[in-house]
Amino acid sequence: MEVNILFKIAAVGILVSILSQVLKHSGREEQAFLLSLAGLLVVLFWIVPYIYELFDKIQSLFLL
Repeated sequence: MEVNILFKIAAVGILVSILSQVLKHSGREEQAFLLSLAGLLVVLFWIVPYIYELFDKIQSLFLL
């Protein structure tokens, strides 16, 4: 696994949390929720190939 993906996930988490707090304090709770959901989806799309690779390696390990 690349280290860069961890930094990207951390950056998205920090950015989403800051923007979410700004939106909540300005009275836009719905937009804050949608922003959090969008951040979660972005991170999930980034890690799905790694999860697929993990399951593929586990499957090939047990087929030996």
